[in-house]
Amino acid sequence: MRSEFLDISQTLIWSSSLVLQSGQDDRHRIALAYQEAEELVDRIPLDNGSARPRIIACFERFDTYQAANDIACVGWMLMSIQQRVNEQNLYDWHQLHDVVTKVLKLLPRPEPTVH
Repeated sequence: MRSEFLDISQTLIWSSSLVLQSGQDDRHRIALAYQEAEELVDRIPLDNGSARPRIIACFERFDTYQAANDIACVGWMLMSIQQRVNEQNLYDWHQLHDVVTKVLKLLPRPEPTVH
């Protein structure tokens, strides 16, 4: 578990640094991707309490956006991290949760979509 904590921490540092280095347009793009990821994971049920199916779906989208060198990949990665942290069974998960929350506060809130 400690190794997974370190891996997630390093990925969160990478994601955070991209958010911090981004201008307003890129932050908006990240926020929209995060919102899209949120809508996707809300439709995917947990697997016996595990968010793994949700995380995998986010990784797949992350890979697509990253391959296109699209900053939106950060929104998908933030959602995958948040899903894993929300399981609350990771070493020092509460510290990761606090960092994710702070990073998300740096993003603009996208306009709500009407369905």
